[in-house]
Amino acid sequence: LLKQAVESKSVPASVVKRKVQERADQIEASTGRKPGKKEKRDLAEDVRHALLPMAFTKQSSVLVWIDPQAGQLVLDAGSQAKADETMTALVAAIDGLAVQLIDTQTSPAAAMAEWLSTQEAPPGFSVDRECELKAADESRAVVRYTRHALDTDEVRQHITLGKMPTRLALTWNDRVSFVLTEGMQLKKVALLDVVLENKPQAVGDGKDDGFDTDVALVTGELRQLLPALFEGLGGEVAQPA
Repeated sequence: LLKQAVESKSVPASVVKRKVQERADQIEASTGRKPGKKEKRDLAEDVRHALLPMAFTKQSSVLVWIDPQAGQLVLDAGSQAKADETMTALVAAIDGLAVQLIDTQTSPAAAMAEWLSTQEAPPGFSVDRECELKAADESRAVVRYTRHALDTDEVRQHITLGKMPTRLALTWNDRVSFVLTEGMQLKKVALLDVVLENKPQAVGDGKDDGFDTDVALVTGELRQLLPALFEGLGGEVAQPA
């Protein structure tokens, strides 16, 4: 398990805008002319550089789980941008590291549409009460269901009319709930009571506050869930050697 920690500073746009306007007003008062767009952009850059040392530091982190046995790398990233940033850092830091996204025979969107239409999820999985459907045409219409039964004619009708699932809540073996996205991301991952009831007590000096125990629990479930999910999507596409 690895952790990428990032510290960054940024100046609020509203502060930059106010300072730029103050400087623009000063220029107009002293010269009689209004600064143009290019000059204002330069002023904004100057203001940003001047205020950056005083800006608060923001900290963020991404956990990286490497499963050598399965040959998989899993990121706990809040967005695709953060995931891409972490992967770039990993490839730069580890000589010879080559990674590629997992590809399955059936796309998540097509599989989710089938599961919703038939109300038959893959073995071990069940459809929950949250999904998002999006039209592929120029309307880009979106329908969202939250805490709503999905085994309805209305949902099937939306799919028949061309709306494809982009998110679908699922539960695996009554042990883990999550939301699958069209991009093969797992969001809102949560261990359910049957897992937590058997959670071992943390031992040792308590410095990790049970972190090691939690990591072992989560990765242990994911090590079984992910292969089952990939199998439910038709299996992985063989990658060229």
